Amino acid sequence: MRRSVKYRLLFLLSAIVVYCAGFQWLPETIEGDGALELTLVVAAGYFVLLPILYAYCIIYVGQQAWWKMLIILSLSSLMARFSFPAELASYFEFIAWLRYPIIAVLLIIELVLVVSIVKALWQARSLKGDPRLHIIDKYPIDEEKKRSLALVLASEPASWYYAIPWFSRHHSQNLAHLNLFSAKRWHWCLLIVTTLSASVFTYMLIANWSELLAVVISSIVAYSLVVVTANYRVSRYFSVYVQEQKLVLNNAMWGFLAVKLDEIESAEFGTWPKTQRVSEENEAAEMLCFGRGATANIKLSFKQPQTYFGAGGQLPEQITQLYLVVDSAEELQCQLQALLDQQPLVLEAEELLNKVS
Repeated sequence: MRRSVKYRLLFLLSAIVVYCAGFQWLPETIEGDGALELTLVVAAGYFVLLPILYAYCIIYVGQQAWWKMLIILSLSSLMARFSFPAELASYFEFIAWLRYPIIAVLLIIELVLVVSIVKALWQARSLKGDPRLHIIDKYPIDEEKKRSLALVLASEPASWYYAIPWFSRHHSQNLAHLNLFSAKRWHWCLLIVTTLSASVFTYMLIANWSELLAVVISSIVAYSLVVVTANYRVSRYFSVYVQEQKLVLNNAMWGFLAVKLDEIESAEFGTWPKTQRVSEENEAAEMLCFGRGATANIKLSFKQPQTYFGAGGQLPEQITQLYLVVDSAEELQCQLQALLDQQPLVLEAEELLNKVS
């Protein structure tokens, strides 16, 4: 497991423990013996310990933007509103008042999302690649906020694009297949059964309270079948390919990397044990690997850091090397090497076209 993932899990477990302890142990009033002291300890956990852990585990280790500190501060304020004693909880009432503008903003975003989905689906009739690739081309790395939101919006048409074979009929040919669980039919069927079961369970759980709400929420859960199917098809059929002089790697539906061919230093074929790779310190511990297996068989080195979009694009990471576990490693290395050898000619042709135009 990579160092950044370990620290994310560490923060997640810490947040669960701190918030659960707050809801479990905080008294309803601060007038009891030791109530004020206990409240101060929990408040320190909410607004000192967790923000420090978030700053180190997520921002520093995960190399995320500092504005994301607002996430943990807002979450702690919300938890304080519902767990602190009544005398102090009122000071966090602003969180409750904020729900109205937040709902209004969410409704506006939902409307924009619906419109963008309709437009994107209509355009997907003739697209020759992942809609998310157009987003990372449009928004450079220095516009992270815009790019993060755009990737969220693009994930919806991208899911439909991959889930429906007719939409992805013009997709670039796959060069190799990553060894992923999500590419297995049994994994796909298991997720379908799980999603449908969760939808039925959600309906039964809420129906006695509100049948309309039960229908809405269970429908949203069932709607995840689109993402489940897209996750299967992108893993099975479109995990490694080249489009518009870019090598595109899909680590299932949730992580992807698009790197220009002229920014690839080398593509090596060999054997790199994962246990040895992740047990080493510093740089080796941060190396990223796509695919399951005891050993990686392809190593990509880049001329400059490339952005890997994890968690649907919300956790970008800068990497200089990448390991792959593919089914036809030697053939893939030969294909990539041939493409890399052609890059000087491609660049010369582009320069000539620019001069002519």
